[in-house]
Amino acid sequence: MVKSKKTLINWLGLLGVVSFASYAAAVIFAPLAYPDYDWKSQAVSDLSAGTAPSLTLWNQLSSLYGAAGIVCLMMVCVAIQGKWNKLLRLGIYLFTAMIWVSIVGFTAFPLSEAGIGGSAFQDFMHIVITVVVVILSITSFVLIMIGGYRKKRLVSLAVWATIALVLMFVGAIGTSVAPSEFLGIFQRFSNLIAANGFLATLGIYLFMGKLDDNRNMTK
Repeated sequence: MVKSKKTLINWLGLLGVVSFASYAAAVIFAPLAYPDYDWKSQAVSDLSAGTAPSLTLWNQLSSLYGAAGIVCLMMVCVAIQGKWNKLLRLGIYLFTAMIWVSIVGFTAFPLSEAGIGGSAFQDFMHIVITVVVVILSITSFVLIMIGGYRKKRLVSLAVWATIALVLMFVGAIGTSVAPSEFLGIFQRFSNLIAANGFLATLGIYLFMGKLDDNRNMTK
C-alpha cells in the first residue's frame, strides 16, 4: 500500500500536542510562583486567578495552549467535512466550540483571588462558563462515542472519547464527595487529562491521516 503524502493540514495536527504540552507545563510549574499552593487541594484556576502571584508565569507557560489548540481543532474540522457520519462530525464540532468557550471565556473572566464574592460579576461569569464547558464537553464526547463506534476505523477514537468522559465524571464526582484536601487532584482529571488530553488525541489522529480517509463516509 502506498502511503499518502502528509499535507499541511496533517502537520498542523501536531499543534494539538504542543497545546497540551503548554497547558501541562503551566499546571506543573506555575505553582513554583505561588507560595503555599497545594496542588492536591486547590483548583488549577487558582493559578491563573486575576491577582494570583503565579499569573505571570502561568501566562508565559500556557502562551501556546490557546493558539495552538484552536488552530489544531479548526484543521480537524476542515479534515472531517463531509466525511464519516453526522454524529461524529457534530461531536467534534461541539468539542471545538467547547475549547473556544473555555479559552476565550476563562481568559476574559478569570477567577478572582478571593473566589466567589471576590468580584461578584467576574466570578459569576466564571461559573457560567464552567457550566457551559461541562455541558459541551459531555455532549461532544457522547456524540463522538456514538458516531465513532459505528465506524470500524474510528472505534479507537470512540474509546478515547469514552475514557475522557469517564475521567470527567470521576473528576466531577470526586470534587463533590471527596475530602476538600483532594479537590485539586480530582479537578485535574476533567481539566488536564480529559479535555486537553482529548484535544491532543484529535491532533495526533489528524497528523496520522486517520480523519481524512473518505472510504467509510456516511452522511
